[in-house]
Amino acid sequence: MDVYVSGHRIRLDPSDSIGKGGEADVFALAMGMAVKVFKTPDHPDLANDPQEQEGARRRIQEHQKKLRAFPKGLPPHVVVPRDLATDRSGARIVGYTMPLVPNAEVLMRYTDVLWRDSSGITAATVTDILRDLARTVTMTHAAHVVIGDFNDLNVLVSGTEAYLIDADSMQFGPFKCRVFTERFVDPLLCDPARSRPILSRSYTSESDWYAFAVMLMQCFLFVGPYAGVYRPRQAADRVDQNERPLRRITVFHPDVKRPKVMPDPRILPDDLLQFLHLTFEKDQRGAFPLALLEQMHWTVCPACKTVYARGMCPTCHIAPPAAIREVVTVRGAVTATRVFHTSGVILYATVQDGVMRWLSHANDAFRREDGTVILNGSLDPHMRFRISGSATLAGKGHQVATIRPGRVPEMVNVDAYGNLPIFDATAETTYWTDNGQLMRTDPLGPKYVGDVLAGQTLIWVGPTFGFGFYRAGQMQVGFVFDAHARGINDAVQLPKLNGHLVDTTCAFTREYCWFLASTHAGGVTANHCMVISRQGSLLATASAPSGDDSWLGTIRGHAAVGNSLLAATDEGVVRVSLDGASISVAQKFPDTEPFVHAHVHLYAVKDGLYAVGKHDVTLLRIHATQQSQGGKS
Repeated sequence: MDVYVSGHRIRLDPSDSIGKGGEADVFALAMGMAVKVFKTPDHPDLANDPQEQEGARRRIQEHQKKLRAFPKGLPPHVVVPRDLATDRSGARIVGYTMPLVPNAEVLMRYTDVLWRDSSGITAATVTDILRDLARTVTMTHAAHVVIGDFNDLNVLVSGTEAYLIDADSMQFGPFKCRVFTERFVDPLLCDPARSRPILSRSYTSESDWYAFAVMLMQCFLFVGPYAGVYRPRQAADRVDQNERPLRRITVFHPDVKRPKVMPDPRILPDDLLQFLHLTFEKDQRGAFPLALLEQMHWTVCPACKTVYARGMCPTCHIAPPAAIREVVTVRGAVTATRVFHTSGVILYATVQDGVMRWLSHANDAFRREDGTVILNGSLDPHMRFRISGSATLAGKGHQVATIRPGRVPEMVNVDAYGNLPIFDATAETTYWTDNGQLMRTDPLGPKYVGDVLAGQTLIWVGPTFGFGFYRAGQMQVGFVFDAHARGINDAVQLPKLNGHLVDTTCAFTREYCWFLASTHAGGVTANHCMVISRQGSLLATASAPSGDDSWLGTIRGHAAVGNSLLAATDEGVVRVSLDGASISVAQKFPDTEPFVHAHVHLYAVKDGLYAVGKHDVTLLRIHATQQSQGGKS
């Protein structure tokens, strides 16, 4: 693909792809710059979707005037178009260049409690980020620009600074923003007759502040205003989950069962809780009172470790914690034994050769499951860890260190995807990509496995085979490879994953790979599950809205066993199995409910099921008398 900037031809290579959204592809350029190229109606991502194709045509047509009229004087943390990218004639705009934000993560990552805990991101840091974002929103409005589709994927965070991207969709003068994201669109601008939020009126500065309030709530309470499950006492009051924003039925409603990941709202100051109540339940609008953030100070309770921003700990004030917590608990047919607890955080866990292994961090020390300190230092959001038997792998940037007790660490250079190094490990072998080559360790030295796309390929490895995936520009490739032999099979026929790729992970058995991905497109975030055989055949697929209360409401933490997948939900463990070309719920284990939630990671072993949370490793034994409940997904 070629574009022209200031009359100079720029050839865009798929290996330079650094982002993909519903409307455009983004490629890295030299000197800390990038180019955003709009998707045309004939783009493969828009195939068989006439509505999206027409939307692309209209956007490109409008951009011919809009980008040339883009306002000046926007605040420095708005990533504005620098130079226009055109076709060869120079007359037709196809995109624009912009500066890259260094070492950035999307704000959505800061609403993920597991990532926050393992990265050392504190509530005080998040408060600083939100203060910076609020100031940028204020200055943007002062320049007579409305952000419009304001969401946590078009905010990039670097350190404690927040940057607004996707400026081409912002609203100014005669140019309206017509795209929206369901979780962030102001219900006052939506058609009340519809069954879910659908934008029907023009954005305003007040709707930007509504979206900001949603982001603030997600950053502090890890859920949005309409999270949880609504279970009214009267059947006549039931509404579909998608309709709750239009009815203002928030997570604070007495008939809503809150997600377990949500902390006690009383960790927040009363003034801020009142602001959230008035915004989401009483339709109060206006600029966010920045003083609520300026005056916020966080404290860690020395007794129960609750992090709070008010005068006293809401947990200890209500119910002081017991001095000693029970280690063994029985609920129905389930016996739960806590085998490990840390005041810090569990960073990584795995089962290898039937043995549960993990890495934790506390008091500036990284420790293995036997208590051995393998590394000293603080948490780093750009570090990634794996375990290979007694060895611990620590990666950052383009290097991975293999740390073994009593030996000098072994270093290897690897490709990076975004801010993270790409590597994985089994009990015996480490796998990584370097310069577009998939490699693995061997007693005789590194072994070449096959060619992949440099800087774009994600890999995971199970006991007998691995799976890889990359997307770049108009290309999407899935492949499998043998854990011990050379060669890759890149003929895996995955369904097209359009839009922004939010997250991906895999769970393996000897014969199956469960590939899970979260995508954001058309204003909606969805989770997908694809079951792939060792031979590379796509066997079954399933999808669900991200954050719903099903087994696919989250994609991480699932354990594969045989032809089944075990998933933790707020209602307990669920087992789903292959059912022909589909995936069905085979069993539910309600007695596990007190010991798991949707963000717990499960690991299956011969004598039970390990549940790994932020601080604890718990072994669950489900006895044969457990009365399970069946159903379809």
